[in-house]
Amino acid sequence: MITIILICIGVLFNIFGCVGLIRLPDVYNRLQAATKCVTLGCCSILLGVVFHYGLSDAGFKALFAIPILFFSATVAAHALIRGAYHFGTKLGEKSVKDDYKEVVK
Repeated sequence: MITIILICIGVLFNIFGCVGLIRLPDVYNRLQAATKCVTLGCCSILLGVVFHYGLSDAGFKALFAIPILFFSATVAAHALIRGAYHFGTKLGEKSVKDDYKEVVK
């Protein structure tokens, strides 16, 4: 039962990330939504795999993949956002504040 709940939560997070990719106005918001939702979704699915298979080969591989996915996705998203900002991609029209502009100076 725990496996089904964790996998369903993971699928819901992934769906929310996909909706965020479609609905949000600019590249920064889209990437943030995709990174947060898909990372939590995939980690939840992998945790469901751990509960389903236990500490077998598949369980160990899932436990090994969770921290790698968590840290590599956040670092990659940060690098992509930083690159988009330096390339000159504009914020959305409804964006209120640009905190990174002061850091770049």
